Amino acid sequence: MSNYILLMANVAPGIDIKQILLIASFVLVFYFFMIRPQQKRQKEQRGFLDHIKKGDNVVTIGGIHGKIYEIDNDVIVLEVDTKGSKITISKSAISIEATKRMLQKSK
Repeated sequence: MSNYILLMANVAPGIDIKQILLIASFVLVFYFFMIRPQQKRQKEQRGFLDHIKKGDNVVTIGGIHGKIYEIDNDVIVLEVDTKGSKITISKSAISIEATKRMLQKSK
């Protein structure tokens, strides 16, 4: 009977240092490949939106190209063609990636 109890004690699962290291490595990989790049993109987008000014050419998330005609806090008026047509959009609707691509193509 005592041998059976000793065998059961050896089989009982416990937290091993290898398991802890495996879980910690998954957390680190997830952080460096998912969370950190997303935070970097958000910081870059905020910086871009803070530094746009009247006269800048931008592209919205929906793909509308235009020149900034007026900025009022979180609202932007875009001039979308040469005839003076204007639309009002939210400042957060401007895409930094599309704007950068547009500027690279025009060079």
